[in-house]
Amino acid sequence: MPSKLDSLNRWVDDVAKKTRPDRVHWCDGSDAEYRQLVDGMLKTDELIELNQKTHPRCYLHRSDPKDVARVEKLTVICTRNKDDAGPNNNWMDPAEANAKIDALFDGCMQGRTMYVIPYCMGPLGSPLSRCGVEITDSPYVAANMRIMTRMGTAALERIEREGRFIKAQHSIGQLDPERRWIMHFPEELTIKSFGSGYGGNALLGKKCHALRIGSWQARSEGWLAEHMLIVGIENPKHEIHYIAAAFPSSCGKTNLAMLIPPEGYRREGWKIWTVGDDICWMRPGKDGRLYAINPEAGYFGVAPGTSNKTNPNALAMLQRDTIFTNVAVTDDNQPWWEGLDDRKPAKDWQGRDYDPANGPAAHPNSRFTVRANQCPSWSPEAENDLGVPIDAIIFGGRRASRVPLVFEARDWTHGVLVGASMASETTAAATGKVGVIRRDPMAMKPFCGYNYGDYFAHWLSFDQPDAKLPKVFHVNWFRKGKDGKFLWPGFGDNMRVLEWMLKRVAGEVDAIETPIGNLPRVDDLNLEGLRLDDAAIDELFRVDNTEWRSEQADIGEYLAGYGSHLPDRLKAEHQRIADALDAEAEPAAAPARAAAAS
Repeated sequence: MPSKLDSLNRWVDDVAKKTRPDRVHWCDGSDAEYRQLVDGMLKTDELIELNQKTHPRCYLHRSDPKDVARVEKLTVICTRNKDDAGPNNNWMDPAEANAKIDALFDGCMQGRTMYVIPYCMGPLGSPLSRCGVEITDSPYVAANMRIMTRMGTAALERIEREGRFIKAQHSIGQLDPERRWIMHFPEELTIKSFGSGYGGNALLGKKCHALRIGSWQARSEGWLAEHMLIVGIENPKHEIHYIAAAFPSSCGKTNLAMLIPPEGYRREGWKIWTVGDDICWMRPGKDGRLYAINPEAGYFGVAPGTSNKTNPNALAMLQRDTIFTNVAVTDDNQPWWEGLDDRKPAKDWQGRDYDPANGPAAHPNSRFTVRANQCPSWSPEAENDLGVPIDAIIFGGRRASRVPLVFEARDWTHGVLVGASMASETTAAATGKVGVIRRDPMAMKPFCGYNYGDYFAHWLSFDQPDAKLPKVFHVNWFRKGKDGKFLWPGFGDNMRVLEWMLKRVAGEVDAIETPIGNLPRVDDLNLEGLRLDDAAIDELFRVDNTEWRSEQADIGEYLAGYGSHLPDRLKAEHQRIADALDAEAEPAAAPARAAAAS
């Protein structure tokens, strides 16, 4: 009798014949197997043992200096129709792409072990989860996939039951930047990556499967694959409400996912529960609400900037059973990175004696890989097969001016426009220019696997008569005063904004309507204990008509780039806001102070 694994076995055999490894190992996901992987890499110096007294079972991996980040210019979507990939993606014809990368795979695993990694993205019993199999010649990838996914025998059993899986083929090759590709074939549900051993280029369950292929699957199957954290907020009545939030890089995403409320909130009984820090899969439930799972089982987080001040929960979970990549080490062989503490590193991320003239001690994109359930705020609901109900969706960016601390979208269509137009300002360190606006819709710019115009239409399609959709908000923790300093303290105090959002979800407070959305009244925000004077509050919530006319013009120009794929409904919503701004004769007063004075 034919087995549902026959197609998997044939594919594995075909890849083995092409790549010609010395041996093939099917990963079972066991503790013993992980130990063997680690021991093997310690012998070859692919891993370095860290201080086992302070950081038991923690290891350091130093990647090739030319292989330290995602390579967007070599990341392509391969669809038969170029228009399906959209202007937001690099495109290549599938036949041409397969020919290019298959030539690189020819004989590439000679002298190496080929690891076959069955994995499940999401809880093993969840109908929202999806499975894949990654073939790789990297034990580092195999070890990381064991942390980041539900990997091994149980995933293989689900694949056998369902008879479907994503094919993900990877080889580190020669780590040659001139022979490097990350290719996605959404119509074939296939990923091929060659020439990189780094993170999202090599851990193919992460961005490649969970977002680029996942977003394509989600559109065809009626759900959403999003670059979002998922966090539960428990109030003093022990009610937990769940929020999903999307932020571009350097906007505090992981910090929000693991937020610790201010002391006053903690005394009252408020708690934060972390379901996920990076990826969210949402599907409508029978009751019309959106239910979400975190498809990942671990965190692949950025180390620099993580400290006891910025994210104590993250720091606490990294004290054991963690793989660090490209961090520095102290003289007693503890992991170290910029922003951690005042100690001096002994060796930099390349293993050289630390010299400030060589740049940062830890690579700015250095990482940690750790199981999610090691986080002190980890929620057991992360293993709920049905997912958690989402009450609010947050979009955010880094803007020094113009954009208020928080505003609420008037309805779902407006919320989709808010997400489609979200943006951040670049920093001097990133681009050499300060304040350059980069649009990053839903924080999915590098990850949406198809045309953004069609993606916006897919979001709009969830607005059905029986739907009970989340409220949509936009936040900006980074507004600055005239002195160039941040006006809002951020970090744990962001809890105050989350509380207002939940009050809006429950219908407990009113809001001030403006052309761009609904703003809080000052009296409805808990600002107790904050040193914010009236001028700072005015600036945090100021909506300047002239500035927002310019903003709307920029948004319109950006969205027009998607041509006929841009939904008419989104165009009409953009025009509605532009008309409302034009109808105002004078720049808007600061609504927060106006409310306080009334």
